[in-house]
Amino acid sequence: MTASKTQFGTISIVGVGLIGASLGLALKQAGVATTVLGVGRSKENIDLAQNMGAIDGVVDLPQAAKQSDLIVLCVPVAQMRAAFTVMEPHLEPKTLLTDAGSTKGDVILAAKEILGKKSCQFVPAHPIAGGAQHGAQAAKVDLFKGKQTIICPLQENSPQDIALIEDFWKSVGAVVKKISSVQHDAIYAAVSHLPHILSYALMASVVNSEDAEQKLSHVGAGFKDFTRIAASSPEMWRDICLGNDLAILKELDQYLAIVTHMRKLIAEHNGAGLEKLFNQASKARQDLDVL
Repeated sequence: MTASKTQFGTISIVGVGLIGASLGLALKQAGVATTVLGVGRSKENIDLAQNMGAIDGVVDLPQAAKQSDLIVLCVPVAQMRAAFTVMEPHLEPKTLLTDAGSTKGDVILAAKEILGKKSCQFVPAHPIAGGAQHGAQAAKVDLFKGKQTIICPLQENSPQDIALIEDFWKSVGAVVKKISSVQHDAIYAAVSHLPHILSYALMASVVNSEDAEQKLSHVGAGFKDFTRIAASSPEMWRDICLGNDLAILKELDQYLAIVTHMRKLIAEHNGAGLEKLFNQASKARQDLDVL
């Protein structure tokens, strides 16, 4: 199998929610697959994906393993192990696998334990794309365009297979970077996983307060911006928290230390200290927009 245009062959997308259905739409628009098949647990969702043109047909996991040149796992990370288990007996030597999981260490461990020698066929990836909504109805054909996709190659992967998976993600518009799985999980605990947890926490704090109704009736743009990602898939973020727990706990502890320090500054009416901290954070945030 080569990476030339239209020559990724038969691609199966396991999980056709926001990421999977968007991937199907992007692949069809790019014209880089002969057939795009979908695997899903919700008939309503997979029917929607087919009706909107994201997939050409529906198969189960064993059929996907037998028929595909490339399989993309777009299910919550806690479901990866079960998917590997079902596919492994049927996985053809020519078939490559990649994924869209937000954690890598736990997924790689599952792949190595379940796939054994076949784990060399799995090239882990994480497209940094998504949205607050989930399900095929939220799919966007340009979801990956200009967005990073992180590839965390295994030592067992061949250079040719890594290059092919790079080309695959580039074909839907992604900008590909390669880092280790350990680096990935540490970095994204800070810049992705922690923000989602904090967004959920703020929503939970407000909705569980005695005057929740009054508070929610007065929210402005700042609150809505901060909590937008709390509308994301609870199942997915539950799995991410459990799959990357050590790195997330480290980031949470650091955040709690900062919040405790800020609380102390407020309690002491230390305006100079607060302004210094706010200035540091404000400048760093402004610098982000220049990148």
